[in-house]
Amino acid sequence: MKTLDDLLSEGVAGRRVLLRADLNVPLDGDKITDDGRIRAVLPTLNALREGGARVTVVSHLGRPKGAPDPKYSLRPVAGRLSELLGAPVAFATDTVGESAGATVAGLGDGDVALLENLRFNKGETSKDEAERAAFAAQLAEFADVYVDDAFGAVHRKHASVYDVAGLRPHYTGWLVQRELEVLSKLTGDPDRSYVVVLGGSKVSDKLAVIEALLPKVDKLLIGGGMCFTFLKAQGYEVGKSLLQDEMIDTCKGLLEQAGDKIVLPVDVVTAPEFSAEAPTETVEIGQIGAGSMGLDIGPESVVLFTRVLEPAKTVFWNGPMGVFELAPFAAGTRGVAEAITKVDGFTVVGGGDSAAAVRALGIPEDGFSHISTGGGASLEFLEGKQLPGILALEA
Repeated sequence: MKTLDDLLSEGVAGRRVLLRADLNVPLDGDKITDDGRIRAVLPTLNALREGGARVTVVSHLGRPKGAPDPKYSLRPVAGRLSELLGAPVAFATDTVGESAGATVAGLGDGDVALLENLRFNKGETSKDEAERAAFAAQLAEFADVYVDDAFGAVHRKHASVYDVAGLRPHYTGWLVQRELEVLSKLTGDPDRSYVVVLGGSKVSDKLAVIEALLPKVDKLLIGGGMCFTFLKAQGYEVGKSLLQDEMIDTCKGLLEQAGDKIVLPVDVVTAPEFSAEAPTETVEIGQIGAGSMGLDIGPESVVLFTRVLEPAKTVFWNGPMGVFELAPFAAGTRGVAEAITKVDGFTVVGGGDSAAAVRALGIPEDGFSHISTGGGASLEFLEGKQLPGILALEA
């Protein structure tokens, strides 16, 4: 793969660069609640600007249904990007229409534009290859070269990720390059012991990565909503906790296969309902009442997980330990995150909700070796899947 360094050595002054970024940030109305993904692309974007490139940034946000939807507009992102760059960012109110064409045409050397949400055009995510290719061709008209720095989207076979790369000289941005280098360490021969921490809601979402990692890890710590299906598979009653009945037998098989590799919580924080105001109770596993649901791992589980993490030399963490967005159920995620920051080794946060939790809970980001910008992409990479966006960059 050609990298941004290769492009910069060729020279970018006056060249039109289409930069695929992942600016899929959480919004509360038009307020950005976590700008981590915007900050992540700044090194690549600033390098292109300083080299004199005319940069058109494209991204998706949320899941609009192939048509404009004001609540998914990238306009607030353009404002925040301008603040972080300390320079104006021109904003086009469409993706490949009149506004986009005029905005791109108006760029001078070192200028930056952001086009409206790519998913406002159904060609971006279409499974019809001709429709997708047609949209990619329209995007490519705005560019002399293409740079992909959207690691969070490389597992998607979308027009701006896969098809455009085949239409212009293409390069990996520094963010994508770093992500691949980091995750390759985890799939190679990581330093031992190698501990993976998985959370989140559903076993089915993580099944493929569990199956791929079990032979490679020394310990697999499981928290979050997905732990209750494993606990049910061990014969425990879990009350109203999140449960995937259809996955119980699968979890039994994984537990038998894993031996002592899989470590589950020994206590949980429960409540009768999903609410920050609900009365809470911390109980041992097996003592969850019929009218209660587990919403976080308990303090003894944090102690247990910390004990397993202490001697680790390599750690990968994906998925919160509880409903960290609600204060009564955030202690488990905080405790595990803080334990990982104390590990004397290589520690990776696997993007998504885990990265959001780090920032929301005020855990210092420099306490981790790397915080990925792509939850789904990092998991699929560790599963050994071929990622369309990476295949396109390799071509």
